Amino acid sequence: MNTFWNQLPQPTFMLAPMEDVSDTSFRELVMQISDPRFFQVVFTEFTSTDGLCHPVGRDNVISRLRVNESERAVLRSKGMKIVAQIWGANPEKYFQATQFITENFDFDGLDINMGCPVKKIVKQGACSALIGKPQLAAEIIQAAKEATHLPVSVKTRTGIKRHDTEQWIAHLLGQDPAAIILHARTQKDQSEEPAEWDEIRKAVAVRDASGKNIPIYGNGDVNSVQDAIEKCNQTGAQGVMVGRGIFHNPWMFNHPQPDISTADRLELLWRHVTLFDSTWGHEKNFAVLKRFFKIYTSNFAGAAHLRAALMETSSPAEVREILDNFLRKAEASDILQNSNT
Repeated sequence: MNTFWNQLPQPTFMLAPMEDVSDTSFRELVMQISDPRFFQVVFTEFTSTDGLCHPVGRDNVISRLRVNESERAVLRSKGMKIVAQIWGANPEKYFQATQFITENFDFDGLDINMGCPVKKIVKQGACSALIGKPQLAAEIIQAAKEATHLPVSVKTRTGIKRHDTEQWIAHLLGQDPAAIILHARTQKDQSEEPAEWDEIRKAVAVRDASGKNIPIYGNGDVNSVQDAIEKCNQTGAQGVMVGRGIFHNPWMFNHPQPDISTADRLELLWRHVTLFDSTWGHEKNFAVLKRFFKIYTSNFAGAAHLRAALMETSSPAEVREILDNFLRKAEASDILQNSNT
């Protein structure tokens, strides 16, 4: 079965679904500053199937699937794809949630989260817990596929307490997902241990031996386009998914890397604040933005002091005042020019 996953340029570059991070505002911002040759797919935050199937709970989770019109315009202009990611442990609810998303939204694909290692999620038998429940995992994939014409992919890990890559990937391949994104860590590893990319190579070898045309993408400790290309060359993966790497460098989906001044960083910070505010208003707590401030306030003189001041803010107006004060003091120096990623 050929889907858009089989038609993407190789290597493919993707931004990972991250809770309270990869919302429509941040996705749009990263797309705006990225080269589409090195950035092709974005994902929504992961959304609960239980929530989507609950008449009251739906209102609490549906914002995770929001796509701004301005983001949609960027997707179209850059020829990029957007995939909705869902999680849960009940095949029937996967069917219902997938059907609801297909009928009410305009996504290019749907992804099943079988990788999140967070304890409160694992206790519900969902996400990476499904690695230990292969029959249930198979039923979930088939339920989602039956409910939609969209390609259904799976994001997962290599095992629970130890790598079980070959057996687990062989099982997933048997369900014919449209693609597999493999985080090169176990559930036990969380994000603390280094990603073991040789496990990606093993997964690709299993896929090749199966004769199936299912793309396999690697995830874990990718820090630049060049790093991604090298990892794909070494493992045979069709591309990479970037998660935490974007916190070190939001401009990372470019090659070669552009020269980024302090002024560029602070201008992007302000764009993020205003886009977040215009999108969410009072729907989301302003404090959610604070996790992003370090992205923009690093590697230049006065960054730590500026960041500390920004962490005390509670509104866009306060952020603007602090930025203006900093810029006025920096204007007579070369601080605004002497910065790069």
